[in-house]
Amino acid sequence: MSPAQQGAEPGPLATARRIVFKVGSALLVDAETGAANHAWLKAFCDDAAALRARGQQVVVVSSGAVALGRRRLGLTGRKSLTLPEKQAAAAAGQSLLMRAWEEAFEPHAIGVAQILMTRDDTETRRRWLNARATVETLLGLGVVPVVNENDTVVTEEIRYGDNDRLAARVAQLAGADLLVLLSDIDGLYTADPRRDPAAAHLPVISEITAQIEAMAGGANAASGVGTGGMATKIAAARIARAAGCATLITLGSRPHPLKAIEEGGKATLIDAGASPAAAYKAWIAGSLAPQGWVSVDAGAAAALAKGKSLLAAGVRAVEGPFDKGDAVRVRDDTGREVARGLIRYDSADAHRIAGLRSDAIEAELGFTEGPMIHADDLAVAD
Repeated sequence: MSPAQQGAEPGPLATARRIVFKVGSALLVDAETGAANHAWLKAFCDDAAALRARGQQVVVVSSGAVALGRRRLGLTGRKSLTLPEKQAAAAAGQSLLMRAWEEAFEPHAIGVAQILMTRDDTETRRRWLNARATVETLLGLGVVPVVNENDTVVTEEIRYGDNDRLAARVAQLAGADLLVLLSDIDGLYTADPRRDPAAAHLPVISEITAQIEAMAGGANAASGVGTGGMATKIAAARIARAAGCATLITLGSRPHPLKAIEEGGKATLIDAGASPAAAYKAWIAGSLAPQGWVSVDAGAAAALAKGKSLLAAGVRAVEGPFDKGDAVRVRDDTGREVARGLIRYDSADAHRIAGLRSDAIEAELGFTEGPMIHADDLAVAD
Protein backbone atom coordinates (compact mmCIF):
# COMPACT_ATOMS: atom_id res chain seq x y z
CA MET A 1 0.00 0.00 0.00
CA SER A 2 2.86 2.34 0.67
CA PRO A 3 4.50 4.17 -2.24
CA ALA A 4 7.78 3.88 -0.38
CA GLN A 5 7.88 0.27 -1.53
CA GLN A 6 8.11 1.57 -5.08
CA GLY A 7 10.96 3.97 -4.26
CA ALA A 8 8.75 7.08 -4.08
CA GLU A 9 8.71 9.57 -1.27
CA PRO A 10 5.93 8.76 1.21
CA GLY A 11 2.98 11.09 0.85
CA PRO A 12 1.06 12.97 3.55
CA LEU A 13 -1.31 10.06 4.17
CA ALA A 14 1.65 7.81 4.98
CA THR A 15 3.40 10.22 7.34
CA ALA A 16 0.50 11.73 9.32
CA ARG A 17 0.15 10.58 12.92
CA ARG A 18 -3.53 11.49 13.31
CA ILE A 19 -5.92 11.87 10.37
CA VAL A 20 -9.46 13.22 10.16
CA PHE A 21 -11.53 11.98 7.21
CA LYS A 22 -14.64 13.82 6.09
CA VAL A 23 -17.15 11.56 4.35
CA GLY A 24 -20.12 13.20 2.64
CA SER A 25 -23.62 11.92 2.02
CA ALA A 26 -23.00 11.46 -1.70
CA LEU A 27 -20.39 8.78 -0.88
CA LEU A 28 -22.08 7.13 2.05
CA VAL A 29 -25.61 6.87 0.67
CA ASP A 30 -26.59 5.00 -2.50
CA ALA A 31 -28.29 7.61 -4.71
CA GLU A 32 -30.74 5.11 -6.23
CA THR A 33 -31.91 3.25 -3.12
CA GLY A 34 -31.35 5.84 -0.37
CA ALA A 35 -29.70 3.12 1.74
CA ALA A 36 -26.12 3.04 3.03
CA ASN A 37 -23.54 2.27 0.34
CA HIS A 38 -22.10 -0.79 2.07
CA ALA A 39 -19.65 -1.62 -0.73
CA TRP A 40 -18.03 1.82 -0.50
CA LEU A 41 -18.02 1.73 3.29
CA LYS A 42 -16.31 -1.67 3.28
CA ALA A 43 -13.56 -0.45 0.95
CA PHE A 44 -13.01 2.73 2.99
CA CYS A 45 -12.85 0.83 6.28
CA ASP A 46 -10.46 -1.72 4.79
CA ASP A 47 -8.14 1.17 3.91
CA ALA A 48 -8.63 2.87 7.28
CA ALA A 49 -7.86 -0.38 9.10
CA ALA A 50 -4.59 -0.63 7.16
CA LEU A 51 -3.63 2.86 8.37
CA ARG A 52 -4.41 1.92 11.96
CA ALA A 53 -2.40 -1.29 11.62
CA ARG A 54 0.73 0.79 11.02
CA GLY A 55 0.08 2.93 14.08
CA GLN A 56 -1.92 5.86 12.70
CA GLN A 57 -5.04 7.21 14.40
CA VAL A 58 -8.27 7.78 12.48
CA VAL A 59 -11.22 10.09 13.14
CA VAL A 60 -14.25 10.15 10.81
CA VAL A 61 -16.56 13.12 10.29
CA SER A 62 -19.59 11.65 8.61
CA SER A 63 -22.64 13.09 6.93
CA GLY A 64 -25.55 10.87 5.96
CA ALA A 65 -28.07 10.89 8.80
CA VAL A 66 -30.58 13.08 6.96
CA ALA A 67 -30.22 11.13 3.71
CA LEU A 68 -30.65 7.76 5.48
CA GLY A 69 -33.51 9.05 7.60
CA ARG A 70 -35.44 10.25 4.55
CA ARG A 71 -35.77 6.66 3.39
CA ARG A 72 -36.77 5.40 6.84
CA LEU A 73 -39.51 8.08 7.11
CA GLY A 74 -40.74 7.67 3.54
CA LEU A 75 -39.62 11.15 2.47
CA THR A 76 -37.67 10.09 -0.63
CA GLY A 77 -40.31 11.13 -3.17
CA ARG A 78 -39.58 14.86 -2.87
CA LYS A 79 -36.47 16.72 -3.94
CA SER A 80 -36.47 19.13 -0.97
CA LEU A 81 -37.53 18.89 2.66
CA THR A 82 -38.67 21.52 5.12
CA LEU A 83 -36.29 22.30 7.97
CA PRO A 84 -38.39 20.35 10.55
CA GLU A 85 -38.50 17.40 8.14
CA LYS A 86 -34.71 17.50 7.78
CA GLN A 87 -34.33 17.47 11.54
CA ALA A 88 -36.78 14.59 11.85
CA ALA A 89 -34.89 12.70 9.15
CA ALA A 90 -31.62 13.32 11.02
CA ALA A 91 -33.13 11.88 14.20
CA ALA A 92 -34.39 8.80 12.33
CA GLY A 93 -31.16 8.34 10.40
CA GLN A 94 -28.60 8.57 13.22
CA SER A 95 -28.95 4.95 14.28
CA LEU A 96 -28.78 3.80 10.66
CA LEU A 97 -25.63 5.84 10.12
CA MET A 98 -23.88 4.38 13.14
CA ARG A 99 -25.01 0.87 12.31
CA ALA A 100 -23.45 1.25 8.86
CA TRP A 101 -20.12 2.36 10.34
CA GLU A 102 -20.19 -0.36 12.99
CA GLU A 103 -20.82 -3.09 10.43
CA ALA A 104 -18.09 -1.77 8.12
CA PHE A 105 -15.42 -1.69 10.85
CA GLU A 106 -16.54 -4.88 12.60
CA PRO A 107 -14.56 -7.33 10.37
CA HIS A 108 -11.40 -5.55 11.53
CA ALA A 109 -12.38 -5.78 15.22
CA ILE A 110 -12.40 -1.98 15.38
CA GLY A 111 -14.98 -0.30 17.58
CA VAL A 112 -16.65 3.01 16.76
CA ALA A 113 -18.23 5.67 18.96
CA GLN A 114 -20.62 8.41 17.96
CA ILE A 115 -19.95 12.05 18.85
CA LEU A 116 -22.68 14.58 18.02
CA MET A 117 -21.44 18.15 17.83
CA THR A 118 -22.74 21.61 17.12
CA ARG A 119 -20.65 24.60 16.09
CA ASP A 120 -20.82 25.88 19.67
CA ASP A 121 -19.05 22.71 20.83
CA THR A 122 -16.04 23.58 18.68
CA GLU A 123 -16.00 27.34 19.28
CA THR A 124 -16.83 27.60 23.01
CA ARG A 125 -13.61 26.83 24.87
CA ARG A 126 -15.21 24.96 27.76
CA ARG A 127 -17.10 22.64 25.40
CA TRP A 128 -14.04 22.45 23.17
CA LEU A 129 -11.93 21.11 26.04
CA ASN A 130 -14.61 18.57 26.98
CA ALA A 131 -14.98 17.38 23.39
CA ARG A 132 -11.22 17.13 22.95
CA ALA A 133 -10.93 15.05 26.12
CA THR A 134 -13.57 12.66 24.77
CA VAL A 135 -11.80 12.31 21.41
CA GLU A 136 -8.43 11.73 23.10
CA THR A 137 -9.90 9.09 25.40
CA LEU A 138 -11.59 7.23 22.54
CA LEU A 139 -8.42 7.24 20.44
CA GLY A 140 -6.42 6.03 23.43
CA LEU A 141 -8.84 3.12 23.76
CA GLY A 142 -8.37 2.18 20.11
CA VAL A 143 -11.84 3.32 19.05
CA VAL A 144 -12.66 5.30 15.89
CA PRO A 145 -14.68 8.43 16.78
CA VAL A 146 -17.45 9.06 14.24
CA VAL A 147 -18.44 12.72 14.45
CA ASN A 148 -21.61 14.13 12.98
CA GLU A 149 -23.36 17.47 13.12
CA ASN A 150 -26.16 17.34 15.69
CA ASP A 151 -28.77 18.11 13.04
CA THR A 152 -31.72 17.42 15.35
CA VAL A 153 -30.98 20.51 17.48
CA VAL A 154 -29.21 22.96 15.15
CA THR A 155 -30.73 24.89 12.26
CA GLU A 156 -28.02 27.05 10.64
CA GLU A 157 -25.72 24.18 9.74
CA ILE A 158 -28.49 21.92 8.46
CA ARG A 159 -29.55 24.68 6.07
CA TYR A 160 -26.10 25.13 4.57
CA GLY A 161 -24.56 21.66 4.85
CA ASP A 162 -21.23 22.83 6.22
CA ASN A 163 -19.74 19.53 7.41
CA ASP A 164 -16.48 20.51 5.71
CA ARG A 165 -16.10 23.28 8.27
CA LEU A 166 -17.08 20.89 11.06
CA ALA A 167 -14.38 18.48 9.87
CA ALA A 168 -11.80 21.27 10.01
CA ARG A 169 -12.86 22.19 13.54
CA VAL A 170 -12.62 18.54 14.56
CA ALA A 171 -9.12 18.36 13.04
CA GLN A 172 -8.19 21.45 15.05
CA LEU A 173 -9.72 20.03 18.21
CA ALA A 174 -8.03 16.65 17.78
CA GLY A 175 -4.61 18.10 16.96
CA ALA A 176 -4.64 16.22 13.65
CA ASP A 177 -1.74 16.35 11.21
CA LEU A 178 -3.94 15.82 8.16
CA LEU A 179 -7.53 16.52 7.16
CA VAL A 180 -8.75 14.48 4.20
CA LEU A 181 -11.85 15.83 2.44
CA LEU A 182 -13.28 13.09 0.24
CA SER A 183 -15.00 15.03 -2.52
CA ASP A 184 -16.83 14.50 -5.82
CA ILE A 185 -13.73 15.78 -7.61
CA ASP A 186 -10.04 14.92 -7.37
CA GLY A 187 -8.84 18.26 -6.03
CA LEU A 188 -8.76 21.92 -6.90
CA TYR A 189 -8.50 23.12 -10.49
CA THR A 190 -7.90 26.57 -11.93
CA ALA A 191 -11.57 26.47 -13.01
CA ASP A 192 -14.45 24.01 -12.74
CA PRO A 193 -13.26 21.09 -14.94
CA ARG A 194 -16.86 20.00 -15.48
CA ARG A 195 -17.41 23.23 -17.38
CA ASP A 196 -13.93 24.16 -18.61
CA PRO A 197 -11.90 21.35 -20.24
CA ALA A 198 -8.79 23.56 -20.16
CA ALA A 199 -8.82 23.76 -16.35
CA ALA A 200 -5.50 22.71 -14.80
CA HIS A 201 -5.25 20.54 -11.68
CA LEU A 202 -3.32 22.03 -8.72
CA PRO A 203 -1.47 19.23 -6.88
CA VAL A 204 0.01 21.40 -4.09
CA ILE A 205 -1.06 24.72 -2.59
CA SER A 206 1.42 26.35 -0.21
CA GLU A 207 -0.80 29.30 0.75
CA ILE A 208 -4.52 30.05 0.45
CA THR A 209 -4.69 33.33 -1.44
CA ALA A 210 -7.63 35.30 -2.81
CA GLN A 211 -6.78 33.84 -6.21
CA ILE A 212 -7.02 30.29 -4.87
CA GLU A 213 -10.37 31.08 -3.25
CA ALA A 214 -11.66 32.50 -6.54
CA MET A 215 -10.85 29.22 -8.29
CA ALA A 216 -13.15 27.25 -5.98
CA GLY A 217 -16.45 26.40 -7.63
CA GLY A 218 -19.89 25.71 -6.20
CA ALA A 219 -21.61 22.53 -5.11
CA ASN A 220 -21.99 19.57 -7.44
CA ALA A 221 -25.72 19.81 -7.94
CA ALA A 222 -25.72 16.65 -10.04
CA SER A 223 -25.22 14.47 -6.97
CA GLY A 224 -28.54 15.52 -5.45
CA VAL A 225 -27.37 14.48 -1.99
CA GLY A 226 -24.41 16.47 -0.68
CA THR A 227 -24.62 20.22 -0.20
CA GLY A 228 -20.97 21.22 0.16
CA GLY A 229 -18.78 22.53 -2.64
CA MET A 230 -15.15 23.34 -3.35
CA ALA A 231 -15.54 26.78 -1.78
CA THR A 232 -16.47 25.24 1.57
CA LYS A 233 -13.49 22.88 1.29
CA ILE A 234 -11.08 25.76 0.78
CA ALA A 235 -12.66 27.56 3.75
CA ALA A 236 -12.23 24.38 5.80
CA ALA A 237 -8.61 24.08 4.69
CA ARG A 238 -7.97 27.63 5.91
CA ILE A 239 -9.24 26.68 9.39
CA ALA A 240 -7.15 23.51 9.39
CA ARG A 241 -4.04 25.33 8.19
CA ALA A 242 -4.32 27.86 11.02
CA ALA A 243 -4.22 24.88 13.38
CA GLY A 244 -1.09 23.43 11.76
CA CYS A 245 -3.01 20.74 9.90
CA ALA A 246 -2.53 20.01 6.20
CA THR A 247 -5.59 19.32 4.02
CA LEU A 248 -5.92 16.80 1.22
CA ILE A 249 -8.85 17.15 -1.19
CA THR A 250 -9.40 14.11 -3.35
CA LEU A 251 -11.98 12.01 -5.20
CA GLY A 252 -13.88 9.88 -2.75
CA SER A 253 -15.88 7.73 -5.14
CA ARG A 254 -12.96 5.50 -6.13
CA PRO A 255 -13.36 1.90 -4.88
CA HIS A 256 -10.50 2.19 -2.37
CA PRO A 257 -10.13 5.97 -1.97
CA LEU A 258 -7.32 5.94 0.59
CA LYS A 259 -5.31 3.27 -1.16
CA ALA A 260 -5.73 5.25 -4.40
CA ILE A 261 -4.14 8.32 -2.77
CA GLU A 262 -1.08 6.34 -1.72
CA GLU A 263 -0.79 4.83 -5.18
CA GLY A 264 -0.55 8.27 -6.75
CA GLY A 265 -4.19 9.15 -7.38
CA LYS A 266 -4.85 12.81 -8.11
CA ALA A 267 -5.37 15.05 -5.11
CA THR A 268 -4.72 18.61 -3.95
CA LEU A 269 -2.54 19.02 -0.87
CA ILE A 270 -2.83 22.31 1.01
CA ASP A 271 0.25 22.60 3.19
CA ALA A 272 0.09 23.24 6.91
CA GLY A 273 1.53 26.54 8.07
CA ALA A 274 3.20 24.91 11.08
CA SER A 275 2.92 21.80 13.23
CA PRO A 276 -0.40 21.36 15.09
CA ALA A 277 1.29 21.79 18.47
CA ALA A 278 3.15 24.95 17.44
CA ALA A 279 0.03 26.51 15.90
CA TYR A 280 -2.01 25.71 18.99
CA LYS A 281 0.55 27.19 21.35
CA ALA A 282 0.77 30.32 19.21
CA TRP A 283 -3.02 30.64 19.35
CA ILE A 284 -2.96 30.44 23.15
CA ALA A 285 -0.09 32.90 23.44
CA GLY A 286 -1.31 35.54 21.04
CA SER A 287 -4.96 35.17 20.07
CA LEU A 288 -6.83 34.82 23.35
CA ALA A 289 -7.55 37.55 25.88
CA PRO A 290 -6.44 36.34 29.34
CA GLN A 291 -9.23 36.44 31.92
CA GLY A 292 -7.19 36.15 35.12
CA TRP A 293 -3.92 35.32 36.86
CA VAL A 294 -2.45 32.26 38.55
CA SER A 295 0.60 32.85 40.73
CA VAL A 296 3.00 29.94 41.22
CA ASP A 297 6.00 29.09 43.37
CA ALA A 298 9.58 28.76 42.12
CA GLY A 299 9.33 24.98 41.76
CA ALA A 300 6.23 25.18 39.59
CA ALA A 301 7.77 27.93 37.43
CA ALA A 302 10.85 25.76 36.86
CA ALA A 303 8.64 22.79 35.92
CA LEU A 304 6.71 24.90 33.40
CA ALA A 305 9.98 25.97 31.78
CA LYS A 306 10.72 22.26 31.23
CA GLY A 307 7.40 21.69 29.50
CA LYS A 308 5.53 20.23 32.47
CA SER A 309 1.87 20.75 33.42
CA LEU A 310 0.86 23.21 36.12
CA LEU A 311 -0.24 21.23 39.17
CA ALA A 312 -2.47 22.71 41.83
CA ALA A 313 0.21 22.04 44.44
CA GLY A 314 2.43 24.72 42.92
CA VAL A 315 -0.27 27.42 42.82
CA ARG A 316 -0.03 30.11 45.49
CA ALA A 317 -2.78 32.54 44.45
CA VAL A 318 -5.64 32.84 41.95
CA GLU A 319 -7.14 36.05 40.56
CA GLY A 320 -10.35 35.96 38.54
CA PRO A 321 -13.09 35.68 37.72
CA PHE A 322 -12.70 33.16 34.91
CA ASP A 323 -14.45 30.03 33.65
CA LYS A 324 -13.11 26.61 32.83
CA GLY A 325 -11.39 26.79 29.45
CA ASP A 326 -10.53 30.49 29.68
CA ALA A 327 -7.00 31.71 29.00
CA VAL A 328 -5.10 32.87 32.10
CA ARG A 329 -1.66 34.32 32.73
CA VAL A 330 0.79 32.44 34.94
CA ARG A 331 3.29 34.48 36.93
CA ASP A 332 6.16 33.47 39.20
CA ASP A 333 6.89 34.67 42.73
CA THR A 334 8.57 37.82 41.34
CA GLY A 335 5.44 38.80 39.41
CA ARG A 336 6.94 37.97 35.99
CA GLU A 337 4.63 36.31 33.42
CA VAL A 338 6.09 32.90 32.67
CA ALA A 339 3.27 31.31 30.65
CA ARG A 340 -0.30 31.50 29.40
CA GLY A 341 -2.69 28.60 29.25
CA LEU A 342 -6.24 27.27 29.18
CA ILE A 343 -7.26 26.52 32.75
CA ARG A 344 -9.26 23.41 33.56
CA TYR A 345 -11.13 24.82 36.56
CA ASP A 346 -13.19 27.96 37.06
CA SER A 347 -11.81 30.59 39.42
CA ALA A 348 -13.92 29.48 42.39
CA ASP A 349 -12.71 25.89 42.14
CA ALA A 350 -9.15 26.99 41.41
CA HIS A 351 -9.17 28.98 44.66
CA ARG A 352 -10.31 25.90 46.58
CA ILE A 353 -7.61 23.56 45.25
CA ALA A 354 -4.65 25.98 45.14
CA GLY A 355 -1.76 24.35 46.98
CA LEU A 356 -3.40 20.90 47.13
CA ARG A 357 -1.72 17.70 45.99
CA SER A 358 -3.29 16.10 42.94
CA ASP A 359 -4.66 13.17 44.94
CA ALA A 360 -6.56 15.56 47.25
CA ILE A 361 -8.48 17.45 44.53
CA GLU A 362 -11.36 15.00 44.13
CA ALA A 363 -11.98 14.91 47.88
CA GLU A 364 -12.19 18.73 47.90
CA LEU A 365 -14.32 19.27 44.78
CA GLY A 366 -16.06 15.93 44.27
CA PHE A 367 -14.38 15.62 40.86
CA THR A 368 -11.03 16.21 39.21
CA GLU A 369 -10.02 17.60 35.84
CA GLY A 370 -6.36 16.66 36.33
CA PRO A 371 -3.69 19.39 36.44
CA MET A 372 -4.66 23.04 36.83
CA ILE A 373 -3.33 23.64 33.29
CA HIS A 374 -2.18 20.73 31.16
CA ALA A 375 1.17 21.03 29.38
CA ASP A 376 -0.60 20.68 26.03
CA ASP A 377 -2.60 23.82 26.83
CA LEU A 378 0.35 25.95 27.99
CA ALA A 379 2.40 28.44 26.01
CA VAL A 380 5.60 29.17 27.94
CA ALA A 381 7.03 32.68 27.68
CA ASP A 382 10.39 33.08 25.94
